[in-house]
Amino acid sequence: MTDFITWTADPAIFSIGSREIRWYGLAFAIGFAIGYRIVLQMWKAEKLQQPWLDSIFIYTVVGTAVGARLGHCFFYAPEYYLANPIEILKTWEGGLASHGGTLGIVIAIWLYSKRVTHRTMLWAFDKLVVPTGLVAAMIRLGNLMNHEIYGHATDLPWGFRFIENIHAWKQGMEPMFSQPSHPTQLYEAACYLLTFALCMWLYFKKEAWKREGFIFGIFLICIFGARFFIEFVKNDQEAFEANMFLNMGQLLSIPFVLAGCYFAFRKSRRSAFSN
Repeated sequence: MTDFITWTADPAIFSIGSREIRWYGLAFAIGFAIGYRIVLQMWKAEKLQQPWLDSIFIYTVVGTAVGARLGHCFFYAPEYYLANPIEILKTWEGGLASHGGTLGIVIAIWLYSKRVTHRTMLWAFDKLVVPTGLVAAMIRLGNLMNHEIYGHATDLPWGFRFIENIHAWKQGMEPMFSQPSHPTQLYEAACYLLTFALCMWLYFKKEAWKREGFIFGIFLICIFGARFFIEFVKNDQEAFEANMFLNMGQLLSIPFVLAGCYFAFRKSRRSAFSN
């Protein structure tokens, strides 16, 4: 028996000419499709207006995509992208940041609340975050298929050897494998799935949406709390993080965790959720 896993998955499902259809994109799309169905059930349960549902889907997709891309560009490599702004548009070359995606969603929901529902942002967030854990888990599985965002070397039996020269390997070169490393994509995916299950239970079984902001707060604590601790065994995403006590992912997670604590545990005039 080996004491590690050699990961040789192809990031692409198939190719059309020179363009690849990747598992990452498929995972992203599946997550959003399932998320839409879950939110649809919320709309039916609360007897809400159908146009509101269509609008929140559009605002969320656009906010996530734009925010995640700009977050990567300006959180991790601002000098390069400011000097080469056209490179920001090359999303097919990779580079999305979950913290940027979160900020993009915040802005999108602010616009959605102001222009569409005229209700509070927390009203929308308590619904939107329920399936978001599932979407985040699907994205991390896409990262696994891409051989990216993995962790430090480990001697644990579930360590993965990832292909480091993925582009050259796909052109026919011999693969160059990393040392057996923490599959942090799977660690995060597991935490995000647990968060998804918890939020589903809070919404559909405990009716926690009646306590505005509570589900949103729990979501922030679970998602970004997990992200903060997993970052300790994850490789740095950019060279400038090498000498940092806490890396960029951890620094960006702290405000979200604090915000989650505020929303989850603040006093509310709304009734507590049912038993």
